[in-house]
Amino acid sequence: LEIAAVCDDVKELLLYKNKKYGNSALEPARIFSKSSAVEQLLVRIDDKLSRLERGNFDIEDRIELHQDLMGYHALVLVKLGFGDE
Repeated sequence: LEIAAVCDDVKELLLYKNKKYGNSALEPARIFSKSSAVEQLLVRIDDKLSRLERGNFDIEDRIELHQDLMGYHALVLVKLGFGDE
């Protein structure tokens, strides 16, 4: 199914970035900002949506932007406890 393939790609992207950058999205360093991890993720989402609204990018950039948005939303769900048993 195409839906599963897209979700798998986003999952792999998240796991790759988590390995490359550490768990900085879910456990931010808080050097300057003392905002919660969820609030910081929402700021990242706002930044991506602002870029989408401006629209000056090619199709590859648009795909990456949507993958990033899906990833940030998944991370918000993780922080909110979605999927916890």
